[in-house]
Amino acid sequence: MTDLGAEQKSTGQAIAGRLWNSRWLLAAGVLAVLITYGFAGISAYVLVPALLLLLAAAILPVAGARHSAEGAVAIEAVGLLRLSGEYLAAAVADPLIIFDHAATIVHANAAAFAAFGGIAPGISLPLKFRAPEMQALLDSVLSGTVASDVVDYTEKLPVERAYRVSASSVGHGTDLYVLVFKDQSEARRIDRMRADFIANASHELRTPLASIAGFIETLRGPARNDPAAREQFLQIMQNQTGRMARLIDDLLSLSRLEMKPYLKPGTEVDLRQTVDGVIDSLGPLARENNVVIERDFAEGPLDVPGDRDELFQVFENLLENACKYGQSGGRVVVSIARGEDGAEPGIDVTIRDFGPGIPEEHIPRITERFYRIDVETSRTQKGTGLGLSIVKHILTRHNARLTIRSEVGKGAAFSVHLPAH
Repeated sequence: MTDLGAEQKSTGQAIAGRLWNSRWLLAAGVLAVLITYGFAGISAYVLVPALLLLLAAAILPVAGARHSAEGAVAIEAVGLLRLSGEYLAAAVADPLIIFDHAATIVHANAAAFAAFGGIAPGISLPLKFRAPEMQALLDSVLSGTVASDVVDYTEKLPVERAYRVSASSVGHGTDLYVLVFKDQSEARRIDRMRADFIANASHELRTPLASIAGFIETLRGPARNDPAAREQFLQIMQNQTGRMARLIDDLLSLSRLEMKPYLKPGTEVDLRQTVDGVIDSLGPLARENNVVIERDFAEGPLDVPGDRDELFQVFENLLENACKYGQSGGRVVVSIARGEDGAEPGIDVTIRDFGPGIPEEHIPRITERFYRIDVETSRTQKGTGLGLSIVKHILTRHNARLTIRSEVGKGAAFSVHLPAH
């Protein structure tokens, strides 16, 4: 009864508001009817219906609008009723499990099946997820201590995945609850990589700093008046400061590359001219290591879209490594060929040495930051452990790829495939 009275009151207010908003239009209509009545001599039987029709025209839009709004709400309500829990769960990209007050699975979406397998309605959650943190999460929500809770959970099999798991009740009085698993594995992996990178960079800087500090202490003490020792120690200190400078330069290059967006094709790079420039610049290093650099370039134009300075850095790093680590082979072959046969036409630049080669187990990780096959040899050759990582980042920006082929005792070949237009 109260609802009916409230509805009637609301309707009356709407009609009054509509009449007030249309007061000038209504007055003009009444005036027009009266003038017609006075001058045209129409009957009073026509006058009254005309006024009533005018009044109805002012009121009816309110009722029509009200019914239209009610219809829209009804349609929306019917649409929501059609959405079952299964449909809503399927729309969630993360693994989602609905369970009841007995901690028994009622429904699990496709993502949950893919992530955990072996789950189906009727299975007990405490038996499926035996980790203490999951048991505590289920207990806290089912006991009503909290309406929702969050824990970190790691699934060991088939592969290790880290999840942030949230549990909460569904509505009021439904006796249903929901678990949502948010995959944190990639974020954890990036955090570990960041921590490892900082630790490696700190170690690489700390070693030469400790060496320099030790020699300074020696020069101020026992070697103060020893010219020969002083000259030797100063040379070592200069080498160590150069090593730190190279490391800092490479760190800055890597940082700049990671902050840049991907390249947009537009600038043309002449690979013949670029690689020739790299070979000429590393001529002194090749002679120092008794290495002969041979050229094998295809005929015709060898242009690709890209950034010349960055591609110069790629080939400089690769050729420098070939001269340093493949010096026992006595020569390095630099070839440029058109890769027309594959699915991705482009130009291949290959730098091949004939040194000791790279063991197969190291090839997948050789482009990682600070990864070294032989730490002592790398440091002897003044390597920072970042050169191939920089190469990989530059090639990624150019939508290019690096292929490494090697056989122990027969050298290594680094091939860069650059897409054509």
